Amino acid sequence: MDQSRLRVKLTPRASRDRLVAREGERLKVTLTSPPVDGQANQALIKFLAKALKLAPSKLTLAQGAASRDKLIVVDDLSQEELFARLDQALENK
Repeated sequence: MDQSRLRVKLTPRASRDRLVAREGERLKVTLTSPPVDGQANQALIKFLAKALKLAPSKLTLAQGAASRDKLIVVDDLSQEELFARLDQALENK
């Protein structure tokens, strides 16, 4: 089973949900959700799952629950496939 890792720089309370850019192996994301009671973390998982065309259950927040810098583990995708899907989502934003 493939598993890949994604570093995310999250900006909560933004004007809209969007993928901002990929800088190497790090993705910048803005979300409208506030960073309260894990709301932004849950919103991030749902948002990334939709962008990657995966079920939210395939994504796990491994590090950074209380930080803007997060580590997401993605099941069933190789690192190459993960970045290919992210690049495609960024092109279509």
